[in-house]
Amino acid sequence: MTNNWSDFEVEVAVEDYFNMLRLELSGQKYNKTEHRRALIEQLNNRTNGSIELKHQNISAVLIEMGIPYIDGYKPRFNYQRSLLPLAITDYLEKNPEIQLLFEKDSVFIPAVPKVEDFLAALEQPPAPIDRKESSIAEPKIIYNPGGVNYLEREARNQLLGDAGEQFVINFERARLIRAGRDSLADQIEQISITIGPSAGYDIRSFEDNGAERFIEAKTTKYGKNTPFFVTPNELRFSQKNSSRYYLYRIFKFRDTPRLFALQGNLEERCILAPSEYMARTA
Repeated sequence: MTNNWSDFEVEVAVEDYFNMLRLELSGQKYNKTEHRRALIEQLNNRTNGSIELKHQNISAVLIEMGIPYIDGYKPRFNYQRSLLPLAITDYLEKNPEIQLLFEKDSVFIPAVPKVEDFLAALEQPPAPIDRKESSIAEPKIIYNPGGVNYLEREARNQLLGDAGEQFVINFERARLIRAGRDSLADQIEQISITIGPSAGYDIRSFEDNGAERFIEAKTTKYGKNTPFFVTPNELRFSQKNSSRYYLYRIFKFRDTPRLFALQGNLEERCILAPSEYMARTA
């Protein structure tokens, strides 16, 4: 079996991925195994594992483009940078109507899912991404040819953010009540409402011993590995209050909300990359 994928193999893998993504964003069920079986017949003796990896590579490119990805394919960044982004860009340019699907989904606000056990939603943060997987040390920035970063657009949706904050408040109440601190649970404050963005965080909660816990909530309908966006004010607050600061990442908010927490200075817990610049004439 050859190691390098041909142009044709990459093209059909990209097309299959987008076929599944269309179904997922449209709320339709599909079978990944059946898709893989149909795809493998068009490929040059590829294994199931190699196809899985290629789909994960496609997820990585879409994230860098600011496009929703298939949650079941965890992004892997060790992709063919000379071939895969070009194939994805070519598909998007030939199928411009798919941008309407991305647009519709990025602004869609799901009904707040019913949760019986909020504490059961907590899980570990994703494993750190190994950027050394990449074959190029300084990869070029990849842009969506449609000109829109849909992940950033979703992140700026205030209604989604408000719904996520309510989820976190309910989670914190459940956590404190389970610890026998009902009086503290009654004192949780939605700072984003009472003070506003200038505070640098969203929710004031408490530790079991009564110490304050400062929480920034970031919500997405997409998967665990979806990047989130941090303002300079939020970053500074996390640096000044690292011992009491938590970022709660709420994901899969469409139907089965989950969350993980990062404690401390965001500069130490995250890979931070600039997303926009203020410019003046030279």
